Amino acid sequence: MGAIKIAAIVLIVAGILGLAYGKFSYTKETHETKIGPLELSVKDKETVNVPVWAGVGAIVLGGILLLVPIKN
Repeated sequence: MGAIKIAAIVLIVAGILGLAYGKFSYTKETHETKIGPLELSVKDKETVNVPVWAGVGAIVLGGILLLVPIKN
């Protein structure tokens, strides 16, 4: 299986997941301090919304890459 077909399948799967979930969140650590035996840290929860057009575009682009023959 060629690299282009693998990339096409990854795009299709990512597009489907983007449409199914619509957003994802992650936690990032922003500040950390240590004062003697006391340790403090601040963690922020970030949410990223995936636009519908991006999910549909990824599916369409992946489908085009799978269906159109590429000559070397």
